[in-house]
Amino acid sequence: MTLKIKVTPRSSRTEFAGEMADGTLKVHVAAPPDKGQANDELCGFLAKHYGVPRSAVTVISGQTATRKLVRVGD
Repeated sequence: MTLKIKVTPRSSRTEFAGEMADGTLKVHVAAPPDKGQANDELCGFLAKHYGVPRSAVTVISGQTATRKLVRVGD
């Protein structure tokens, strides 16, 4: 499945923060956006939430943006 996500880095904790009107999921991430740390934490969080291995979660687009497309699963 492919998810549209808006990430807010440097939050107090990593958690889902709701859904935007267009269906984009809002996720707060505790990690800073330096050197891909926020992307790594986002992928780990989604893997745990959906019960898939970390390797099954990848950022398709938006590597350095707050809005991302993320693939979960094969």
